[in-house]
Amino acid sequence: MSGHVPVMLEDVLATLRPRAGATYLDATFGGGGYAAAILEAADCTLWAIDRDPAAIARGAALAARFPGRLHLLQARFGDMLATLQAQGVAALDGVVMDLGVSSFQLDEPGRGFSFRAEGPLDMRMDLAGPTAADLVNTLPEEELARILFEFGEERHSRRIARNIVRERAEAPIETTARLAAIIRRSVPRDPSGIDGATRSFQALRIAVNDELGEVERGLAAALHLLAPGGRLVVVAFHSLEDRLVKRAMAEAAGRGGHASRHDPASLLAPVAAAFSLLTPRAHKPSDAETAANPRARSARLRAVERLSPPPEARGAA
Repeated sequence: MSGHVPVMLEDVLATLRPRAGATYLDATFGGGGYAAAILEAADCTLWAIDRDPAAIARGAALAARFPGRLHLLQARFGDMLATLQAQGVAALDGVVMDLGVSSFQLDEPGRGFSFRAEGPLDMRMDLAGPTAADLVNTLPEEELARILFEFGEERHSRRIARNIVRERAEAPIETTARLAAIIRRSVPRDPSGIDGATRSFQALRIAVNDELGEVERGLAAALHLLAPGGRLVVVAFHSLEDRLVKRAMAEAAGRGGHASRHDPASLLAPVAAAFSLLTPRAHKPSDAETAANPRARSARLRAVERLSPPPEARGAA
């Protein structure tokens, strides 16, 4: 597990409350930090999913430490419902989702996630499908600008896209170093010290892996799988993901927008919420944690719990 520091681990465990005999899912296995802590906290069964084959391979050592209790599956967490049903798992007592890119992926130059060391412009979490180089070298300028603006919240997206198209006409852009250099020349220096390539690299990674689509599908599947009393705990690292998590949990807890008084739906009796919101406000990492692990700085934890059905519903079942 060296190189991997699970973010907000104590808060995750305190919210999940692992108990003996229960069944849990770590939907983003990564370096196995949450999985190890859950298995150590209670004599439970844990299923773990990761789309990255390297993560599943690393997990073999942890599975050997907990024989018969840790089950590793290579899959996208957006496909967790079908993936678990294929294994005979129909309900879970808890789900943990850490939406950040793993330290192993960031620290391996050959994966192309980071601009801090030169590597191939890849960024694929599951090593399948188009790479970041494919997008950078083939997409129209307008589409590149849209990706950088929507997924990276990059204000200089049009200028960056224009310069990428100009540079790729000279020679294909195939390395993280060359792309980062093009981006840095396209944006003013950030007074906060954040590297000028940060937002654009984030945007391309999200596009390559359809990360926001995966989050929406994964949240819906996790909520569906939770048994009464089961808890979903999600740690997000940037505003786009956190916004999706906040909205999905608020709607599940019956705190979504109300119908207009002019809408016929407003005349219907309100439907009882199936979930309780455990985090009216997102939990944030402590100052001590962010000092020790700067990657935790932007983390936000949110959680919901499935309520037990009312007595009349249980009787009708």
